[in-house]
Amino acid sequence: MIKTVNLQKVFTTEEVETTALNGINMEIQDGEFVAIMGPSGCGKSTLLNIIGLLDNPNGGEYHFWGQEVGKMNERQRAQLRKGAIGFVFQSFNLIDELTVYENVELPLLYLKVPSSERKVRVEEVLERMNIMHRRNHFPQQLSGGQQQRVAIARAVVAKPKLILADEPTGNLDSTNGEEVMKLLQELNDAGTTLVMVTHSPYDAGFAHRIINLFDGRVVTENIKEQFHV
Repeated sequence: MIKTVNLQKVFTTEEVETTALNGINMEIQDGEFVAIMGPSGCGKSTLLNIIGLLDNPNGGEYHFWGQEVGKMNERQRAQLRKGAIGFVFQSFNLIDELTVYENVELPLLYLKVPSSERKVRVEEVLERMNIMHRRNHFPQQLSGGQQQRVAIARAVVAKPKLILADEPTGNLDSTNGEEVMKLLQELNDAGTTLVMVTHSPYDAGFAHRIINLFDGRVVTENIKEQFHV
């Protein structure tokens, strides 16, 4: 599904040039659950943004489903992203003015899914995430764990092949964090590819494989058994 060849990303301002990614070579197979770990500032979120087609690398190659996508413009990236990739963020990124139902429905509106099908799919995923009883509430009326369930529901409602999660339990207590990780594991068990950035060895233990970054490079890879929860 994903292949990078000598991937480079440099951020430049008038005063300084910062190398975020320095020659990333990796492959992620369809159906894998991969955790990306490393200290703050090592390039984890930058790599996730490029994988998610939110940004382009400065050098190297990025192949998504066999297509070289590293030099696409924003419109091309948005078109490819739509319906294919779901995002789950540490800060939930829900829209405060929309209800739970409306937040989850949003990706289907962008995809122009007919209203009758939207209703079925939104209700199905709300049931699956055990938040149907909160469908008419607003995000600020929910606990952190419930907000992350809504964010996951929104990420999966369009049935993407790939979900990218950036510190998905970072704002949650241990109980809610564990519940969120089990939900992500269930999605992966059902066939969704998952790539997750995390600082938590416990969360990484849910993945099949752990890629460790340091100073913008892949330094080690570990199989699940070494981190097993």
